Amino acid sequence: MDYQNFIIESLKETSEIARSSLGKVGGVLKDGDSNQVVTETDLKIGKTIVEKIKRKFPDHNIIDEEAGAINNKSNLTWVIDPIDGTSNFAAGSPLYGIMIGLLENDIPIAGGFALPSFSEIYIAGRGKGSYCDGERISVSREKSLKNVLVAYGIDGYPEDPQITREECKLLAGIVLNIRSLRNSGGTFDTAMVARGKYGAHLNRTSKIWDNVAPQIIIEEAGGVYTDFFGNKIDYSNPFQRIQDNFTCLTGSPQLHSQLLDIIRRGE
Repeated sequence: MDYQNFIIESLKETSEIARSSLGKVGGVLKDGDSNQVVTETDLKIGKTIVEKIKRKFPDHNIIDEEAGAINNKSNLTWVIDPIDGTSNFAAGSPLYGIMIGLLENDIPIAGGFALPSFSEIYIAGRGKGSYCDGERISVSREKSLKNVLVAYGIDGYPEDPQITREECKLLAGIVLNIRSLRNSGGTFDTAMVARGKYGAHLNRTSKIWDNVAPQIIIEEAGGVYTDFFGNKIDYSNPFQRIQDNFTCLTGSPQLHSQLLDIIRRGE
C-alpha cells in the first residue's frame, strides 16, 4: 500500500496548525526531564495525526510522543513526533518539524517530516527514494569531513555532569576534523543531511520517535543511518522501547565511515 500520500496529507494539515501557533504558545518542562518541553500545540498535532490514522488504518499500532501508545497487535506501527524541536518551537524559532514514520515489524518502510516554517515536506518509501516537495534529494557527495558542515545534537546532564564533559571531549575531536559544527536541536539538521547541505548528523540522546522517519529519509537519499557506534538501530518490540534512549550517526557512506573512525578512536 502507498502510505506516502497519507503522510503528506497529514503533514500538510498539521503544518498549518503549527504555523498558526508559532510564537503564541509557551512550553512547560516534562516531569523528570529538564531537557524536554511540551506545548499545547504538540498535543493538538499529535491528536490530529492519531485520529487520522485511526480512521484510515484502524488496525495499525500507534506510538505518539505525547499521546502514548495504542497496541493493536499489528505488524505495522506508526511512530509520531508531533513537534520535534519543541524547545525551539516554544521559543518562536522556525527550526522545528513534524515527523511521521511507519515500521513494518522492526523496519522503517515509510516516513516523512515537515518543516512548517519553510513550507517544506520530506517524504520517502522503502525503495522509492527521498523527496522534498516532489524533488528527488540525495546526501552529500563530498569525500572529506574537512569540506562539510556536521550537526551534533547535545543535551546536558546536570544530574551527572561527567557524561556531558566526556561527550564534549569527543565532540572536540569531531570539530577538529570538520569544516564547521551546526546544531538546530531538531528535524532541520536531518533535512540538511538528506539534501546534501550538511555532511552528517549525530545525537546521543533521543527516543524512538526521533529516529523512524529520519532513518528512511536518509537511507532513501543514499545515506547511512546507524546508532552512534555504527550498529543497526533496534526497533524490535517497539512498545517495550518507548522509554529507551536511542543514539544516531547519519551521513553519506564515506563521511559516516570517517566519523565512526573518530568515535572509535575517542573511545
